[in-house]
Amino acid sequence: MDLTVLFKGLVIGFSIAAPVGPIGVLCIRRTLAQGYAVGILTGLGAATADGLYGVVAGFGLTFVSSFLLNQTTLLSLGGGLFLCYLGLKTLFARPALEAAHTRSGGLFTAYTSTFILTLTNPATILSFAGIFAGLGLAEAEGDYAQASGLVAGVFTGSALWWLMLSGGVSLLRTKLTPARLRGVNLVSGLIITGFGLLILLSLLP
Repeated sequence: MDLTVLFKGLVIGFSIAAPVGPIGVLCIRRTLAQGYAVGILTGLGAATADGLYGVVAGFGLTFVSSFLLNQTTLLSLGGGLFLCYLGLKTLFARPALEAAHTRSGGLFTAYTSTFILTLTNPATILSFAGIFAGLGLAEAEGDYAQASGLVAGVFTGSALWWLMLSGGVSLLRTKLTPARLRGVNLVSGLIITGFGLLILLSLLP
């Protein structure tokens, strides 16, 4: 496996994950309210979805990307509604200064919720395809070793960002008061709901 391709995949994964959108806000809020484990599983759900999109772009699975892009309206509707639900749930959540017990169900929900949310943005495929082409990686299609390196790099880069974000945010938990955490819930809830509403409004003719 070409380590240069692996490194390029890592850069792609990190760059796509780093901009703070609704998933980033959700990860920050969950880390503050429920602890590092829930925060990192939230991020890893998104990293897994990024990895799957990397598979689609890296292996040239045009039939998968075509199917997803043909379902853009339905996927965006589902993603927008889910974001509104999570935003309103966060908005009215009661502050808790102690991390919730990390039951397997709680960790599983944290992981799957962001995995699904990230997958409901099929336009991400276009971002991966554009970046792959821009970095001269399009020729990796058909070369399974090269494509596998790209996918591994994308997942690792994305996961690295979420590890850094969750780790950094978890250090702030000791400085939280009930009033500050309530403020975090309000701001996070409004931002996440806002992202959901923007997605839904974009579907209007």
